[in-house]
Amino acid sequence: MSRMVKILDTTLRDGAQGEGVSFSDTSKVRLVKALDDFGIDIIEGGFAGSNPRDQKFFELIKREKLHHARIAAFGSTRRVGTDVAKDPQIAGLLAADTELCAVYGKAWVLHVEEVLRTTREHNLQMIADTVGHLRANGREVVYDAEHFFDGYKHDPAYAFATLEAALREGARALALCDTNGGCLPREVFEITRAVARRFPRVAIGIHCHNDAGLAVANSLEAVRAGACSVQGTVNGLGERAGNADLTAIIPALGLKMGRAFAGVKDLAKLCEVSRQVDDFANRRPDPRQPYVGRNAFTHKAGAHADGVGKNPPAYEHVNPAGVGNARRVVVSELSGGANIGMKARELGLPEIAADKALSRRALDLLKGMEKKGYSYESADASFKILLRKILERHTPFFELEGFRVVVEKRGREAPCLSEATVKVKVGGETEHTAGEGLGPVDALNRALRKALRRFYPGIDGVALTDYRVRILDPREATAAVTRVLIESSDHRRFWGTVGVSENIIEASWQALVDSIEFKLCEDLAN
Repeated sequence: MSRMVKILDTTLRDGAQGEGVSFSDTSKVRLVKALDDFGIDIIEGGFAGSNPRDQKFFELIKREKLHHARIAAFGSTRRVGTDVAKDPQIAGLLAADTELCAVYGKAWVLHVEEVLRTTREHNLQMIADTVGHLRANGREVVYDAEHFFDGYKHDPAYAFATLEAALREGARALALCDTNGGCLPREVFEITRAVARRFPRVAIGIHCHNDAGLAVANSLEAVRAGACSVQGTVNGLGERAGNADLTAIIPALGLKMGRAFAGVKDLAKLCEVSRQVDDFANRRPDPRQPYVGRNAFTHKAGAHADGVGKNPPAYEHVNPAGVGNARRVVVSELSGGANIGMKARELGLPEIAADKALSRRALDLLKGMEKKGYSYESADASFKILLRKILERHTPFFELEGFRVVVEKRGREAPCLSEATVKVKVGGETEHTAGEGLGPVDALNRALRKALRRFYPGIDGVALTDYRVRILDPREATAAVTRVLIESSDHRRFWGTVGVSENIIEASWQALVDSIEFKLCEDLAN
């Protein structure tokens, strides 16, 4: 059995069918170039004959020079009762002008008789006509057997007959699809093995959906059973519960199953590709995603941090750097000295890690602050400021003399108006400014920036990218302590800060101040 595996990426086609996922024309081309650079073998560009946007993509991509990847136009078999030469969808496939076409047809009798409302024999003819017509027009064809596993469980002989119809007309490869995403790994293994034994000289592929949370496992089992190509999407994008996630499949194949790839050479680019796709799709990355998520190699429990510090394989199944990720340690009430030391080194303050007294002082202070409601798991910047204060290295960049926030609403239909005034002292000089915003925190942020801009022009490059509020004890109702977490960015890095108070504006102020002071500290250090 060959150890080589080819990867077909369908992010632009199947991935784009996921709710809330939409790629612009420009982002589609950029995504193809990123996937090509990573080493993906085949990239499905979309439904060639179904919509103007996908048609435009095929026109645009012809102008680009790719190093490795081949572009495939995707479509279905001809329509019931339609001459293949007159089917507009087939004409669209040919108009895409790609060497390779991926075509799907029905392998499940239920779909043939109850969805297409045709006969078994006519469905086989539709498959044969479509593959044969594309081959006669010089196209290579990958035949995707839709619902193959469900079809095989219902009627194995007919499922095989659909594959044979495609192969007789010249399909160069087959892809077995778990379209409903409900098969178990043992079923996928057994059925894929049966197909591989029936067609020993045919390239067999696997295409899984994740409706039962098993798409990655099913894809790996298919490879173990004899499949030599895997279809999926980056980050598991796709309809319903998504498709098989290539960011989990590729490292599992390479690092755990010893498989080689036709194109992928450097797994350390995996995280970068994952983030690019989320950027192009305008999605927030999933921090819990295996291999590439921000939390994939994050350690919180004291025993875990201690163990991974002594010997990384104690709590890490692969080297984070091998997939382009990095180890992180978060600090909380569950932390021990190992967490504090590793976090201090991560934040560039190794002297705390080297001094047990300082480390113990930091741990005690952390637990005291957490008792008050602070949480530093998503607020590394606030924690670094806390550590700098322990080292007596933190000098405030300004002194607050006072602020005021006014929210005004005139009439039921009128929007709320927010205005904030801030009075701060910097190096003996007092600055008193006002700012208007969409809400009180926005107004306060604008007023503070305006007050500091003359002294610290670098803050103009800082943007608030996320704002979250947590009520710590809902039983206290409107008098409850509030925790505010703010995420900021200067387009080079992201950082989180935290504030806690019974007053949401005061908590927001604390987080805003830490955000600005962290930026100024980092700029001064660099």
